[in-house]
Amino acid sequence: MLPVQLDGARLKIAVVGRGAEAARKIKFCDNAGAERVTVYSDQPGEALAQIAAERLIERLPTSRDLAEADIVFVAGLNDTIAGEIAATCRALKVLVNVEDRKPFCDFHLPALVRRGDLTLAISTGGRAPGLAGSLRRHVERLFGPEWAERIDELASARDGWRADGADMSSVKRRTDRYLDEQGWLG
Repeated sequence: MLPVQLDGARLKIAVVGRGAEAARKIKFCDNAGAERVTVYSDQPGEALAQIAAERLIERLPTSRDLAEADIVFVAGLNDTIAGEIAATCRALKVLVNVEDRKPFCDFHLPALVRRGDLTLAISTGGRAPGLAGSLRRHVERLFGPEWAERIDELASARDGWRADGADMSSVKRRTDRYLDEQGWLG
């Protein structure tokens, strides 16, 4: 696995599916700051329609629709339909993730803990999502909501060090010293 973070605000994302599974993918995209999300569902149901709102197109996507996306999330569809969408995406060189169907996926989603700009990701490479979820809950207890403010505080200090001419090596040393002084990791 190649761990990366993508800027959701820069990407065109398609969510394709039905029910609570597709609704979770929409929430995932929204929480990641995605701004250009289109939702395709031939059977959206009330809850999915409400979450998708004006982004909903009440049908499954065409090849042309998929070609316009940078990333496609598929959830809540049977293997036949999901497999066809995944194959189309691959032919179009569009990254695709089909929830809980590892053979159809170009990438997997980690379990996430978000604290402001701090994102902690836990992944089992799609092999044991339940374990990743349990570890996420454990990490949530270790890194509480106060970490959002800590990131802001440390970022401000770092900006000051850089403005004073500190090079990257010096910034790293100062960061380590700052963390020790604050006792945040010990």
